[in-house]
Amino acid sequence: MNFDIQDLSGTFSTFDIIVSLSLAFVLSAIIGWVYRYTHKNVSYSQSYVQTLVMVGMIVSLIMLVVGSNVARAFALVGALSVIRFRNAIKETRDVGFIFLAMAIGMTTGTRFYILAIAATVAVCLVMLIMYKFNWFKLDVQRQVVKVQVPPGQEYVAHVEDVLIKYCAEFELVSTDSARSGALNELYYTAQLKKGNKSAELISALSAVNAGQRVTVLTGYDQTDI
Repeated sequence: MNFDIQDLSGTFSTFDIIVSLSLAFVLSAIIGWVYRYTHKNVSYSQSYVQTLVMVGMIVSLIMLVVGSNVARAFALVGALSVIRFRNAIKETRDVGFIFLAMAIGMTTGTRFYILAIAATVAVCLVMLIMYKFNWFKLDVQRQVVKVQVPPGQEYVAHVEDVLIKYCAEFELVSTDSARSGALNELYYTAQLKKGNKSAELISALSAVNAGQRVTVLTGYDQTDI
């Protein structure tokens, strides 16, 4: 049995509801799979991917309800304005996937099925190509160097002489006191010269900082002495 749901904003059938929500689910699931496959960092969240699928289906439902009724659209905006999202987005690309899922929900909800399929295929293919060929990668590896030194500008000068020798570039980020002012902690960002190792930099810094602690962080790795 096929029921038509009709009002002044237009008509959509039970078939339209089934097709719109089913297609939104399938396409959003494909988007979620592409996100999981291309994710590189440790911040992966299963709940985020499941939310992408939910967003696609919910937006599709909203577009079916709103139709071309302007008054209903404004009422919906007012209702949704009370929602506050407090979880920070961990990566900028996550925002793009959210917008993609919303766009797919909008296209399926307005029954532009071919456009929804074409857009999903095109955008997901671009994401897979960029992941496969590692587009826009910047091959510059920077370290965070933390050096403890006794108070005195001569120690700072010795540390920076070592950084000049071993690093292509460096920048002093901050200076803090440690051990109730008995030591100063110097924080640098630095890029090692080709052929130089973190262990060599640590050894050279340890020779000029009166035997205090030296730490070099590269990505998620940490080396210290």
